[in-house]
Amino acid sequence: MKGAMAALQLGLWILAVKVAFGKVCISEQFTKTGACCSMCAAGTGLVSSCGQEDTKCQACQDGVSFSDSETLSACRPCARCPAGVRELARCTPTQDTQCECGEHSFLWRDVNSTSGVCVPCSMCVHGSGVVRACGPLGNTICERCKPGTYSKERSDRKPCVPCSRCTDDEVEIRPCQLDSDTICMVKDLNILSRPSGSDGPLEYPRKPILNEEMENRSSPAPGSESPRLTPQDQAGNNNNNILVYVSVLAAVVLGLLFYVAYKCWKSCQQKQALVKARADEMNTVREGEKLHSDSGVFLDSHSLQESQPCKGSKRDSKQDTRLYVNLPPHRQEEVEGLLAEGDGRSWRQLAATLGYEQDRVDVFGRGQDPIHTLLTDWAQQEGSTLGLLCSALARIERPDIISALTAPSQGVSVV
Repeated sequence: MKGAMAALQLGLWILAVKVAFGKVCISEQFTKTGACCSMCAAGTGLVSSCGQEDTKCQACQDGVSFSDSETLSACRPCARCPAGVRELARCTPTQDTQCECGEHSFLWRDVNSTSGVCVPCSMCVHGSGVVRACGPLGNTICERCKPGTYSKERSDRKPCVPCSRCTDDEVEIRPCQLDSDTICMVKDLNILSRPSGSDGPLEYPRKPILNEEMENRSSPAPGSESPRLTPQDQAGNNNNNILVYVSVLAAVVLGLLFYVAYKCWKSCQQKQALVKARADEMNTVREGEKLHSDSGVFLDSHSLQESQPCKGSKRDSKQDTRLYVNLPPHRQEEVEGLLAEGDGRSWRQLAATLGYEQDRVDVFGRGQDPIHTLLTDWAQQEGSTLGLLCSALARIERPDIISALTAPSQGVSVV
């Protein structure tokens, strides 16, 4: 018992000496003899904890595990980029895998997991700035603004900026704060003041004339006096400026009204064209039913629509005005399956032919079912007819999918 107390007193004495001389233990852990436990350097991980002996570390495996800072934990497993996300840098013993998640996004994952997902970056709030910008190295690291700096906006890129200082001709109205800059005001402002010893009305203070020479120089010669603007003239000029501003504003508002009216007129024309196309389609269906009514064979409208041609040529694509969203689910699944059986780029080529930008296509590619997402998004747009789809499939040389769309349905019943 006395030996244990002596060892404890010795350890406390060694710790007091190190603190007194400025040598504080970084790990804040000690061996049984009182020695400070060593930290595992970057690129190494913990093998056995500090106890009877000092900490034991081993090097991380290249491409398998990493450690990017001094720590008392084991090496972490390297991350894998999600499907569709390009790898910027491979994993090394001192750095994790870097993935191109895009602007304002970073790769997030659990501590012991290797699979990650791209999530939006965190924003530094008012009064704090960015120490490390969000990107391939990880999420945003924020720090509260130090004295003499401020940050007045939420951002994942901007650090705290130095406070402004008032000049000798200015007076400080409000000092710099964490979320706002210094507010200064010019000393020699023409503020309404009352002359000393006078109870008269308020008047603007006038600067004194320095000497007679300045007074003579500033006063015009007799006979050549320039007209001075009276308060009425100044008020007239101000009114003219206001009229100009009002005229410009009225012209802008009138232009906006004309633009909105043009857009409404254009939208109405497109809707009328779509209604006319659908009416023509219904007339075609009714004529087909009338032709087969005398033969004893009945065709439902859905089967008749599926039996119409969709060869992919420019002429046929304009005639086929059926909407893709009206196709039965099994026919849509068949189209998606055929696109998936291509070389991996068929659906991307189809998206480009349908008018999608490359950035939007990349967003679809990051999902689990990009083909279904693409066709569902396109089907919700106005004018998404089978004729346009067949024309796009013909451009990317996919006649097999066109044949699947033109295959007749089993909807014929004999009366």
